[in-house]
Parts: sequence; C-alpha cells; structure tokens
Amino acid sequence: MPAYQPPFQITPDILTLVADISEQLGLWSALLGNADEALSPQLRRGNRIRTIQASLAIEHNSLTLEQVTAVLDGKRVLGLPREIQEVRNAFAAYEKMPHWQPYNTAHLLAAHGQLMHGLVDDAGQWRQSGVGIYRDKQLMHMAPPPSQVGRLMADLLGWLKQMPVHPLVASCVFHYEFEFIHPFSDGNGRMGRLWQTLILSKWKPALAFLPVETVIRHQQADYYAALSAADKASDATGFVEYMLKALLSAIQEVVLAPSRHQVGTKSALNSDQLHVLDNIEGEMSLIELMSLLKRTDRTKFRDQVLNPLIEAGFVEPTIPDKPTSSKQKYRLKMEDR
Repeated sequence: MPAYQPPFQITPDILTLVADISEQLGLWSALLGNADEALSPQLRRGNRIRTIQASLAIEHNSLTLEQVTAVLDGKRVLGLPREIQEVRNAFAAYEKMPHWQPYNTAHLLAAHGQLMHGLVDDAGQWRQSGVGIYRDKQLMHMAPPPSQVGRLMADLLGWLKQMPVHPLVASCVFHYEFEFIHPFSDGNGRMGRLWQTLILSKWKPALAFLPVETVIRHQQADYYAALSAADKASDATGFVEYMLKALLSAIQEVVLAPSRHQVGTKSALNSDQLHVLDNIEGEMSLIELMSLLKRTDRTKFRDQVLNPLIEAGFVEPTIPDKPTSSKQKYRLKMEDR
C-alpha cells in the first residue's frame, strides 16, 4: 500500500457506477469492434475540440465551438487574444498526452507550462503564494499554503503511481485532491480535467477522446457543489460519485450516439437530431432550427443537436469562416441534399 491514502470510501454506488461504465464500454467495443481503434481521425478531432471548448468555457472562455474549430483550422477569428491563446495551448496540451505519465511530476509541470504558456508568468511552476477559491465573492475553499504544495503533490502522485484502486475511481480521486491542493497560481481547473483524462487514457486509450467536459459544463453548479461538499466532509467520496456519473453520461450521450463516421447511417442519430435533419428547408438560422424542437437554450441546442450534426457531416454552416456572424445559417451538406 502507498504511504499516503486520500480520504474516500468505496461505496456500493461507486461499485455500481464502475460496473455500468465498464458495461457501456463493452457495448461500445461490440458496436464498433476495437473501440480504441475504431474512432475515425475526424471524430477524434471533433471530440477533442468539444472537450477543449467545454473545459475552457467552464473557466469563462467565451469562444463558441465553431470559433474554437476555426482557431484550430488556422482561420481568423474575432475574439480576445487571451481566449484564442487558451484554445491553442489546450489543443497542444491534449495532443501531447500520449507522451506523459500521470504520476510523473516533471510531466505534470510540463503540461501546465504548455496549457498556460503566455498566460501566466509562472507557467509550469508550483504557486508561491496563498490562494482562495471564490464563487460570487464568497470564499469557498482556502488552499493549503504554498510551502506544502510540493510535498502534497509528491504524496498524491506517489499514490497514483501505485494505483491501489480501479483507474476510474483513481482518476476521480486525483481530480478532487488536485483541486483541493490547487498547486498552481492559475489553470487548476483545466489541468485537473486534463490530468483525469490522461489517467483514463492510460487505462482505455479511446477515453482520451471522451468529452466529459461537455457534461460538466451543463452541470457546473453540481460540479462545484460536489467539490464543496467534499471539502466540508474532508472526504472525496461524494465527488467520486458525481464524476463517475458524469463519465457514464458522457459515454452514453456522446460515445454511444454513433455518428455517420462510426456506423454510416442516419438511424444512429437520436430523435431530436433526426427531427432537425428531416425538417431543414434550404438555409435556416439557429433560431429557426431551435424552433423545430421548441428549444430556448442556445448552448444546449448547439451541444446536443446542432454540433453533433455538423461533426457527423450532415449539416454545414453557410459562413464557416465567421461562426458567430449574425447572418450565419445552416443547411444540409451537398451530398445529403
């Protein structure tokens, strides 16, 4: 057993969630063959872009999925320079994941250096000052003093190297403990999510492209509440349960909703996506498309309906170089018309 043991319990709910996730991954493999190899390059890239956009949106980056895609395609985007830099940094960091080991301190610091390059002066270094986490001007968590960061991270990474529990559980425990320690002056949230993805990818390589961040973004209040509750209880169990549920939702809603690139038929789309696809007439605005489903939440409509149709190659924007244009409309791709 490792010398350090993070405070958490293996509950019946956790065991059930681990079993459910493993079952869903098994179904995915049965559907696609070898799930680790079946994801097309286009789908991998699409999922990675969704991951980056959602993770940065949690940290108040305002760029849309279309804008993030344009940035990574080398196109000109109207946006804050810092937000554009965050996108480029995040993509570079996620692309380097195969070269990092989750328990390696040097790799962790290098990842932060890449993720925060040009954004903070101490990128790739432990913080040297105290830090508190605030929500609406209310102090939610006071991180350990900077003098303890190196020791605490060494303990946590040592525990992770031993991996005394299932990788699914270990990744969630690490995520919580990392946020509790808050080892960097900035970028801790996106680093915690990146490193959890890295841990999972070492267990199942296909999970490197699972955009669980999209689920967290839609449940931000629950995400922060789970972190806060774990702090108050001095126990990560509740947060582990929350994150496992988020992972299960991501697998069910994203990975197991096959696009045309996975199975090649429209029958793989869900009912809302099919309804929109079957009712597009010529070129339609976002509001017009939303009215087809009587939707009012633009973000959820984009993430749950429109963006999957675009990524799957069924729908295309009429002004791809200006994704947020007031004149932007959407149409069926030429091959589907």
